Amino acid sequence: MQFQQLQYFVAVAETRHFTRAAELVHVAQPSLSQQIKALERELGADLFLRARGNITLTDAGEALLPLARRILADADTARYEVQELVQLRSGRVRLGATPSLCTGLLPDVLRSFHDRYPGIQLLIEESGSHDLVRELARGALDLALIVLPLPPGSPALTTVELLREDLVVVSSPEATVPGRGRGGVKIADLEGERLVMFRHGYDLRELTVAACRSAGFEPGFAVEGGEMDAVLGFVRAGLGVAVVPRMVAARSGRGLRVTPLARPGLYRTIALAHRSDVAPPRAARELQRMLLER
Repeated sequence: MQFQQLQYFVAVAETRHFTRAAELVHVAQPSLSQQIKALERELGADLFLRARGNITLTDAGEALLPLARRILADADTARYEVQELVQLRSGRVRLGATPSLCTGLLPDVLRSFHDRYPGIQLLIEESGSHDLVRELARGALDLALIVLPLPPGSPALTTVELLREDLVVVSSPEATVPGRGRGGVKIADLEGERLVMFRHGYDLRELTVAACRSAGFEPGFAVEGGEMDAVLGFVRAGLGVAVVPRMVAARSGRGLRVTPLARPGLYRTIALAHRSDVAPPRAARELQRMLLER
């Protein structure tokens, strides 16, 4: 099995077209097809079902695809690791983070990192915590800021707790504060309120819904499915209230009323994670150090 054959296999699997795959990897289509056939002979199984205008993966192809992607990603990481050995003058860091952390925690740290290592390329993947865990597992990220606990069935990741952040309720200044009680909003006060809710896969969605159910009610949604900026915009427009991290609320600017949650409140635990079976590249380790020492 050759490294190049895995590249060709992944290209065909992702494009579902031999000609487009050949263009993607800059090789003649007959040569690509020959290499795929050689790989199939080596493995003793067909990887694709070939029909006119329709290329699909066989069971063997489905099994090979995540492994091939991981091999290619690890090889890519190895190449960058060697490049970075010269005093971190070149290379990259692939960092994943939730949208709230991208706006709240990361800007100051990334600015300091860039000032110290201007030759290091920073690639940021903004997504929900569960999505970032999957990206870490397949080798598409070096590090990720995720929310603990890890979801059931998560891959083997090494995590270091970074911070605990309180959650608060945001509403339009013209809207009535839920509950109107002293000491903040109780979770029970959200019963009957129309919530502006994040899309599935957001840890904030699951945390809020679980807290409401623990308080004995099913939350009602005015609108759901948004990312952080969309949720804040909908709240400003008076569509409903939302539960968001305090760090985000503090940076959200005008147009929002921020009310704390009554004790014991809600909080989330942010951790820095990487794959347990692969050490992060040198540049990623340096960014990890700066995040932990911030």
